[in-house]
Amino acid sequence: MNDKLKQLYKDVILKHNNDPFHYDKKENATHVLEAYNPLCGDKFKVFIEVENDAIQSIHFHGYGCAISKASTSVMVQALENQSIEDAKELCKNFLFALHHESEGHPSREDFEAFAAAREFPGRLKCASLSWDEMSRFLEG
Repeated sequence: MNDKLKQLYKDVILKHNNDPFHYDKKENATHVLEAYNPLCGDKFKVFIEVENDAIQSIHFHGYGCAISKASTSVMVQALENQSIEDAKELCKNFLFALHHESEGHPSREDFEAFAAAREFPGRLKCASLSWDEMSRFLEG
């Protein structure tokens, strides 16, 4: 792992773990997703307000390791105010950046930070947990 990627990984993980974006419960959401990993116990609820085929508002709450919490925070920040189609594309881009070398493939810098998890295969599920659940929801 190169030094730039290590620093980006640390910066993004620390920022979003310590000060997560929209980390609160929204019980009146139109949709509530549950992302749960029974192997490690990470568990987040994602509260989504969908209107006119767009994610108007998205929040999350729960518990997990720094990687899963930061990844969920990045997801919430990236998907808010996106059309369903754009949200699907962002999910695909994140998961691609997480699982593949992104040389020549456009990606957001905050997505690239999680590519460092490839060095620790057991942490890939932590990084993809909420994104996988969101992708299932959006495709459904």
